[in-house]
Amino acid sequence: MTSQTIKRYPMPMPFGWFAVSYSDELAPSESRAVHYFDQELVLFRTEAGKAVLMEAYCPHLGAHLGHGIHERSGTGGGRIEGNNIVCPFHSWKFSPEGECVEVPYAKNMPPKVAGKKCLKTFPITETNKVIWAWYHPDGAAPLWDVISHDEANSDDWSPQDRYEWIIHTHPQEMAENAADPAHFKYVHGTASFPEWETTYDGPIVRGLQVANMPTPRGEVKGSIRTGSAGPGQGFTKFEGIADTFLLGMTTPIDEHKVQVRFAFIQPKVNGEVKKGGVNAAIIANIVGQLEEDKPIWEHKIYRPLPILCDGDGPIAKFRKWYSQFYAGGFDPRAL
Repeated sequence: MTSQTIKRYPMPMPFGWFAVSYSDELAPSESRAVHYFDQELVLFRTEAGKAVLMEAYCPHLGAHLGHGIHERSGTGGGRIEGNNIVCPFHSWKFSPEGECVEVPYAKNMPPKVAGKKCLKTFPITETNKVIWAWYHPDGAAPLWDVISHDEANSDDWSPQDRYEWIIHTHPQEMAENAADPAHFKYVHGTASFPEWETTYDGPIVRGLQVANMPTPRGEVKGSIRTGSAGPGQGFTKFEGIADTFLLGMTTPIDEHKVQVRFAFIQPKVNGEVKKGGVNAAIIANIVGQLEEDKPIWEHKIYRPLPILCDGDGPIAKFRKWYSQFYAGGFDPRAL
């Protein structure tokens, strides 16, 4: 087997809630083409403000609802009329539920679409200033909720400081780093291995690290609280030197790529956002760590039966927890 034919990871795409846009990036009556879950999709917001994610290809003659001649006007994407999206090819109109509600030049609605859902849509929720879509390969309804964080929704915290990457890897490979304390020393240069208290509860995993953090004025007691709710939404709260909340979002683009978004927020001081200093340094450190991980993720393979040592973290326990996000209970160890 040559390196060109090696399948780097056997896992399918996991299901769950995934970020598809920040809320302020999609205005009412605006749409755009997106590609997630190995599918061409159109994301739009109705005139009333409802976000919709829908399969992109019109059931009539297959035009992409997210691309059309109205892009010449600079509006981009498909045309929105009221709450409906309009196909750029023949102006068939589709409701947010995926029903064809009008064919403007037809005397009678085609029986195959009249009163029927003919375009797949995805469950959507908005919180933490993010639009989240529920993906499941079998179309199953959501099995848990997106966690809403007070920090991400409060005016007492700063606007989001956002970073984004496209990474050639699988979501599980990235998430597994949290169960691998040894890599922090050898990849990120920490003085020792971090020690975590980890709890698993259904689709949610939480971690806690309490540590004294060195500063020029002496040690400051601090903590790092982490968590994930399914494979797409992670969160970390740093308390001590510079309180910081990180919303981490991982969304599958296809079987080989993910989109990663980091949104940092920090508490305001006397109503003002504190810039520079330690506040900026902690963000730069976290962003730098992802940049250090990225080339490893993009060139490694997944070992279903790794040879572990007594200094490794709870990788097997993490993998068992993560396996619940594969339709049919996929177990890569069975390969």
